Amino acid sequence: MVILSSPSGVGKTTLTKKIQQKYRSFKISVSHTTRLPRSNEIDGVDYHFVTNKKFNEYVKKDKFYEYAKIFENYYGTLKKNVDDTIKTNDIIFDIDWQGTKKLSKYENLNLIKIFLITDNKEELKKRLIKRNQNSNKELEQRLNSFDEDIKHWKDYDYVLVNKNLEICFKQIETIILNSKNMEF
Repeated sequence: MVILSSPSGVGKTTLTKKIQQKYRSFKISVSHTTRLPRSNEIDGVDYHFVTNKKFNEYVKKDKFYEYAKIFENYYGTLKKNVDDTIKTNDIIFDIDWQGTKKLSKYENLNLIKIFLITDNKEELKKRLIKRNQNSNKELEQRLNSFDEDIKHWKDYDYVLVNKNLEICFKQIETIILNSKNMEF
């Protein structure tokens, strides 16, 4: 199981999808969220979009390996989805540091934890503006969370600076192959 975490806008979702496309043994863990879908997102593919009520039912029934509140919405990883997937595939998680902390408590999960970062906060701002997916308020929230996010890099096995997507992808491939001594 591979975890990719980063502040918003560093490229973890893009890299997660690249790994899954190249290595068919990897399946992306699709989180549940209470936020509304973006115009390019598909329910069940990008996220499982649920109501706050449904999400809270899952929490009360201890259905999540991890969940967190991020930018006023909840995100969580269902135990059943992970347990079913791991029987036949490797899993890659696209989650934040809060989720990583919670997943790390489960000793039965063999995790490779990778934290991605940009050169600096200014580069992050450029990327967030360029992707054009957030309101000004959301953009400000994401930039403000950067300082908190990077405090948690030490909870990871590897920290990579994503200056170039292809180079960063190759670094992740090397980590996965070396960590698991795998052949794809």
